[in-house]
Amino acid sequence: MQKNRFWVIFCCLFALFSVVMADDVPQINPTAFYFSPGHEDEGTESDNFQGAAPLVGRYVANTTNTDGWNAYYEWRIYREGEDSPFLIRYEMDTEYTFMSAGAYTIFLYAVFTRGSERVEYTDEWWADAQPLRVSISESRLEMPNAFSPNGDSYNEIYKAKSYESLIEFHAWIFNRWGQKLFEWTDPAEGWDGTYHGKPVKEGVYFVLVKAKGADGRVYNIRRDVNLLRGYREE
Repeated sequence: MQKNRFWVIFCCLFALFSVVMADDVPQINPTAFYFSPGHEDEGTESDNFQGAAPLVGRYVANTTNTDGWNAYYEWRIYREGEDSPFLIRYEMDTEYTFMSAGAYTIFLYAVFTRGSERVEYTDEWWADAQPLRVSISESRLEMPNAFSPNGDSYNEIYKAKSYESLIEFHAWIFNRWGQKLFEWTDPAEGWDGTYHGKPVKEGVYFVLVKAKGADGRVYNIRRDVNLLRGYREE
């Protein structure tokens, strides 16, 4: 009976000692936050994210219990199918803009030292932990052949019909005589059918688009643009 009581007391003390020691050991909890450049307020926190380039990844170590410890941080970003990281950053928190299509894994290697004590989050720890992951989609770009800037709130702006993972974009609008009427560099924007603030006549115009995708695809689009002021959406 006394032996059993001693064993119970020993187990309780060991458990308490383990909790105290755990509270004193530095820990990491890497997290990722993704957003398009200039749109941080629309970002998403995710351990496994799918998005289009250009995409900003913000990586945070989220350390605890580090007071009095010397810290070493090493963020490693790997492309799928490659054994060596293509990027290493030596800082507690870091940020990287993905410009190429593909799948990526992100690891945080961290080492903490205090006197003779040493705590490591390296290969052995990551063997059981899940890395952060992100996939960048292949590029896509479609330009329409008509729009109707007539004030009915439908199809008022001539712009990309759909696009994804573009890292370069430049578009120009010309009239039938080759005169440049408008140009823009953001695929989300476009032409409102005016020149020097005045509406141009209904008719056929010409668009030239040069763009490049995150997957290396090059776009050279040349096509007619029908400006239809008399057409209204029902």
